[in-house]
Parts: sequence; structure tokens; C-alpha cells
Amino acid sequence: MTATETSRPREQRRWAIDLRPLREPAYRRLWLGNAIAMFGFQFTAVAVPVEMYALTQDSFWVGLLGVAAFVPLLLFGLWGGAVADVLDRRLVLLGGSALLWVSVVGLLVQALLGVGSPVLLLALVALSSISFAIAGPARNALVARLVPNDLVPAATTLNFTTAMATSVLGPLAAGLILALWDLGIALPIAYGLDATLLVALVWAALRLPAMPPEPDPDGGPRQAGLRSIVDGFRYLAGSPVLLLSFAIDLIAMVFAYPRALFPEVAAERFGGGAAVGWLYSSIAIGSLLAGLVSGWIGRVRRQGLVLVVSVVGWGVAVAVAGLARQFWLVIGLLVLAGMADLISSVVRQSMLLVYAPDRMRGRLQGVNLVVVAGGPRLGDLRAGAMAAGFGSGVAWVGGGLAAAALAALLAVAFPALMRYRLQTASSEPRS
Repeated sequence: MTATETSRPREQRRWAIDLRPLREPAYRRLWLGNAIAMFGFQFTAVAVPVEMYALTQDSFWVGLLGVAAFVPLLLFGLWGGAVADVLDRRLVLLGGSALLWVSVVGLLVQALLGVGSPVLLLALVALSSISFAIAGPARNALVARLVPNDLVPAATTLNFTTAMATSVLGPLAAGLILALWDLGIALPIAYGLDATLLVALVWAALRLPAMPPEPDPDGGPRQAGLRSIVDGFRYLAGSPVLLLSFAIDLIAMVFAYPRALFPEVAAERFGGGAAVGWLYSSIAIGSLLAGLVSGWIGRVRRQGLVLVVSVVGWGVAVAVAGLARQFWLVIGLLVLAGMADLISSVVRQSMLLVYAPDRMRGRLQGVNLVVVAGGPRLGDLRAGAMAAGFGSGVAWVGGGLAAAALAALLAVAFPALMRYRLQTASSEPRS
């Protein structure tokens, strides 16, 4: 065997996704159950806005779905993070998952009965968001206790990549269902699949070991109240780089997330049908491709610079996609945007998980949940409102350009983010 042949496997390992976290049995079960449940969730993620647009013929109502999801995240996300630092995180995950199942069954029942109420759709989306706000911080904080610290970036990348894989396959399958049957049949099928597959997450949570909170270093009892939440914000205030990372993610999602425009654009430009599934899948396809060659991300030291560049790239790619009229070009540019999104997401989440002590991870993941899940919902509202006033083209292109410009301005105004390097983490201010 030549030296070149010997070096090839090593080079492939340097770039290929790191699968070592799957050697940990508890993490592997959670990863599998979560992957199956996320695949099912994608059917609902496509079906709800499609149903809303079919009922109202108005992208503004589709954008209101973002409000219905964001408000509960804001109200319950921080509290859910505090709960995850006080109670057994396994039990918190179980309770949130059960509530999510109830919300999906509600969507299934209203579709079967043909209720046709936009307000009921908003209410069920809000209930789903409450369940996500409760379970999300616990699920994310669990990772750092299921794998060693040196495998946290790899586990984070694996989680994001799996989520993107389900975000590709799920919307494509949902688009196929919408193309094969009329809405009266397609919607109950989509909601029923989600309710069935969600059982896998409940199974995974049941198989987890107990995850009680670690003792408070001050020795006092901890409660999931306002004081606990304030302590989390106080800790976060002592880490300006983390604050800036949250801010730049909000910019990316609020200004450049075009999801609420997909039903209208698919119907008006590309004839509807399976086109909407491709639009919903395109960003996830890019993230999946980036994840499959993500071995280099764990070796990045200038994480702040990589974060800024990837967010600016996301905004530019989204803006250019909004200008394109060929369907294949729109999809290709959204794929590029998804690649940038995966990189920024992994870098930021890895910084947060490794940086924070376990006693704070739940609360910080609660803040993270409000930012990561709430940002796209606000983006839905922004896109829907702009589309109603100025048209979908202006809403799409203008948002992408604004995100790129604001992210660059933030990096220039606060250079600490650009200067951040992985090896300097221990010197960051702590509260």
C-alpha cells in the first residue's frame, strides 16, 4: 500500500462526521428516538402552514403561526430551562413529550372533522410550542451528561445533522402526500404519522437513566422560579461572547428566514404540489450535506470568525435565492444557505454546552431555545407581514440583505465576537 493510499482514510476521517458519541448507549437511544420523532414532526411542520394558507389564502395568517409559536416559547422557554436545572431532566423530557403528543392528536382530530378554523390551528400550534419549551432545554442539556466533554462538539454536530436529515426527508414525503391526495385526505395522514412516530421519543426518554440536578455549590435549595431565571441571566451577562452569539443568530433568523413565504411562492411561481416540499427541504438539504463533511468543525479555533462569516453567507444566499426565477436555482441557493446555517448552529451550541457548568445548562438552554426556536417564528411574522404589504419578493430578498448587513455591522461594532478563539474560553468572564 502506498503512502497516498494510507493517507486517504485519515483524510476522510478528518472530514467525515464523527460518530463516536453513538458508542454511548444512553446517548444512542436518545439520538434514535429523537431522530424518529423529528422525522414525524416534519409532516406537521409542512401540513400546518399549508392548511392555514388553504383556509385563508393569505400569507399573513401563515406568518401568525410564528406568533402563536413564539409567545409560548418566550413565556415558557425560560421557565422550562429553570425546571431542567431543578428536577430530573428525564422526567421533564417525558412530560414535555407527552404534551406534544396531545397537541398533534388535536391537529389530527380537527383535520378529520374538517373544522376549518384558523384560530384553532393557532391554538394547537401554541400548545405544541409550550410542550417544546418544556422539553427542549432538558433534552439539549442532557447531551453534556451523556457523552464526555471532548465529544460534545461531535454529539452536537450529529444532533444537528440528524435533524437536518429528517428536515429533508420529512418535507419531501409531506410534499408527496400533498401531491397524491387532496387536503381532506393528506392532512390527516400527515398529522397521524407525526402522532405515531412521536412515540419513539417517549420510549427513548423512558430508557434514559435518572438525571437529577447536581448539588448547588452554595448548598441551598433550588427552585424553578423567577430568582433562578434571573441567576441564569446574570451568568449569561458575564459572558459577552455568548450574548453576541445569541444576537447574531436572532438577526439571521428574524430577517432572513423565508419559510412563511414558501406556500405562496410555491403556488404562484412553481405551480404548487411537490414544489412546496422541495422548498421546505432545501435549507435542510444544505445543512445535511454540511454535516456529513463536518469533521473539521471540531478543530476550529477561531469560532467567532466562523460564526460571523457563516451568518453573513446565510443572508446573502437567501437574498439571491429570492431573486432567482428558475426552480432549480432557488433550491440550489437555499441549499448553500443551509450549509452556512449548520456551521453557525454547531459552533454556537458547542460554545454554550462546553462553556456552561451543568447547574446552569438548563437555564442557558432555555434562553437558547427562545432564541433558536423563537427567532424563526418572529421571522415568519416578519416575512408574512412584509409579504402582505410589499409582496413576497421584497419580503424574501430584503430580509436576506438586511441579515447579512446587520450581522457584519454587529461584528464590527463588537469585535470581541470576531476575536473569540476556542482556547480562550477559560478566560471569559464568569459570574
